[in-house]
Amino acid sequence: MAINPKYSIIIPVYNRPEEIRELLQSLVLQKFQDFEVLIIEDGSTLDCENEVDFFNGKLNIRYFKKPNSGQGFSRNFGMEKARGEYFVIFDSDCIIPPNYFLEVNKALELRKLDAWGGPDAAHSSFTDIQKAISYSMTSLFTTGGIRGRKQHAGRYHPRSFNMGISREVFQSVGGFSITRMGEDIEYSIRIIKAGFKVELIEKAMVFHKRRTNFYQFYNQLHFFGRARINIGRFYKDEIKLVHLFPALFIVGLCVSIIGSLFIPSVGNILLGIYFVYFVLIAIDATLQNKSLKIGLLSVWAALVQLSAYGVGFLTELSRGFKHPVSDKNR
Repeated sequence: MAINPKYSIIIPVYNRPEEIRELLQSLVLQKFQDFEVLIIEDGSTLDCENEVDFFNGKLNIRYFKKPNSGQGFSRNFGMEKARGEYFVIFDSDCIIPPNYFLEVNKALELRKLDAWGGPDAAHSSFTDIQKAISYSMTSLFTTGGIRGRKQHAGRYHPRSFNMGISREVFQSVGGFSITRMGEDIEYSIRIIKAGFKVELIEKAMVFHKRRTNFYQFYNQLHFFGRARINIGRFYKDEIKLVHLFPALFIVGLCVSIIGSLFIPSVGNILLGIYFVYFVLIAIDATLQNKSLKIGLLSVWAALVQLSAYGVGFLTELSRGFKHPVSDKNR
């Protein structure tokens, strides 16, 4: 294996040994193998050293343990140790299709990119809840579709579950400046503002497990809503109209329910609009997944996603724009 590979894959891990084996196995199956893998154990109490040892000899892999600092600064640690020409960041709950690096390599040679991102989708092995969550997070009905398509709100910003940068970008811009609360978006904006060429590689898809139940999903999306306001503390022009949709959704739903009790003629019409909206989601998700069960679960996933994001957005908005944060809890 090359001492200085073309790609360095950087994966921060925190108490998720059960996920890392599946991710590493998907890397073994890559059709393009000129890469190294750096696993950064971020202060875990339940580490994945045994899982990493299993892949010694199967992958060009290195394992590091460090005190907990959050995912952003753990990625910085990995990039400082990396030997590759490009740094590729994955979340530990991803599975990488065999053609991923073939597609990335082709796009880099053709389009001369400095940084890139790619979309995510549900793997056939995912549970029905995971497939419903994946649908909600990638559907245009919930604004999720703007994250992994060219039809996005404003300039495309790679996300850290599937993100790549050149060594030149790292040397010029540095790494993540915050460790949580929208750290990947802030980093992408900084790279773009520095004049580097950043694009979506649509064929560089990953399978992203996300959360396994709706309680975890709610907490994650609540945090995402807070993080969008935190990005606005750095760059006020990065809060777009589309980011207000979940907040308007939850406010409108509450008004509709209250209205149906006190002004039925108005409230019931509003609830009817929400009903039609959820029916459209159910139909679309059912057709995409060829499963009525997943279609119905997708309605609940969309409700959880929009409500959690909207509540998080409004909660953080009430705290103002003066003090950017990077910690998990204020």
